Amino acid sequence: MKKILEFIKSVRSEWFKIVWPSRQTVVKTTIMILVCSGISALFFFIVDSILKALVGWIF
Repeated sequence: MKKILEFIKSVRSEWFKIVWPSRQTVVKTTIMILVCSGISALFFFIVDSILKALVGWIF
């Protein structure tokens, strides 16, 4: 029982050490992730289209 209480106290003390990001940081990183995902999707779409055309041309 003593170990369980020590664990709970430890978790509680670590919980108060958490630094949550600001709203501005969350918005900026979300926009950055969406832009990078869009660029990646466009890149793979172009590569896939080129490979599809090459395979169609060969066969």
